[in-house]
Amino acid sequence: MCQNHQNRQVNGGMTKIKVEEAIGTRLAHDITEVRPGEFKGPSFKRGHKVEESDVCRLMRLGKRHLYILDLNADQVHEDDAVAELAAVLAGPGVTFSGSPNEGKLQLRAAYTGLLKINVEALEAFNLIPDVMCASMHNNVPVTKGQIVAGTRAIPLVIDRPVLDRAVALAREHSPIFSVKAYHRKKIRLIITGNEVYEGLIEDRFEAIVKDKLSAFGATLEETVILPDDVDQIADTVCRFAAGDTEMIITTGGMSVDPDDVTRHGIRKAGADSLYYGAAVLPGAMFQIAYKQDMPIVGIPACGLHHKTTVFDLVLPRLLAGERLDDRDLARFSVGGMCLECPVCRYPACPMGKAS
Repeated sequence: MCQNHQNRQVNGGMTKIKVEEAIGTRLAHDITEVRPGEFKGPSFKRGHKVEESDVCRLMRLGKRHLYILDLNADQVHEDDAVAELAAVLAGPGVTFSGSPNEGKLQLRAAYTGLLKINVEALEAFNLIPDVMCASMHNNVPVTKGQIVAGTRAIPLVIDRPVLDRAVALAREHSPIFSVKAYHRKKIRLIITGNEVYEGLIEDRFEAIVKDKLSAFGATLEETVILPDDVDQIADTVCRFAAGDTEMIITTGGMSVDPDDVTRHGIRKAGADSLYYGAAVLPGAMFQIAYKQDMPIVGIPACGLHHKTTVFDLVLPRLLAGERLDDRDLARFSVGGMCLECPVCRYPACPMGKAS
């Protein structure tokens, strides 16, 4: 192969060479082709050995020069760098596989569960030059195989000290990405209200709750309908808690009406903590209590009239075993207002995404 060395330039771990002189060399990176509305992707992959028949096509893609690797000991190619980054970013329940695509790797959920992100550590990671990672929102449900984040080294060649700094930060704050499996499966429901108990109106909550639970693999083991009676509510909570119940859901009795006594019954049953009120609309009168480690959730009446409420934000976190308190309910304030779109797009919408 005839080469004019006067036309070569060493630049950031690569040697620049004219296309017509590149026959027999191997590409240092993917070369992307864009055909608007038809195709965007690598026309030539990294490592491709340039042949004479490739020269005209490369020129049609706008390439007058190509680059071959000329790395020293302190330089790393983007594909090798991103493999190191993905390995330290992926915590329990997060995986990645396959070859990098244009220097990028995608992190995926290894199983269905709740995505957890160390937000502060991720921000610190992205402050390091020449690396990046973008992700879904924190505390959102994900399914097995779903893409949760993508990472890459930004330049084609990254300096080893910079890469080592990013890797060290991710290790120090590991896990930056993880998925919590849902393990609370056995749920029981208490529906309160004299009008429902006496048959004056038909309950609609049970079907709603059952549908929401089934989406996460949980089952509604039992449903009881009780009057607005503190003792009966307390006795039923105690009976459920004494068995294999992993979470109790209550509906009705959440407002400020004097007849709404559900909270009082839960307290009488021995709840060791009770938080009433959430910074979410709809769902301000939401309640969560705990009897030891078992959550007792109170859904306000808005759960009947709105497709998405505070219950949808809280449920996956509780099923994943998290213990929420009043501070967690306050954190919903940014992003906690439903926009009441004509067609509900939740969870593909801003609601709950800042918590």
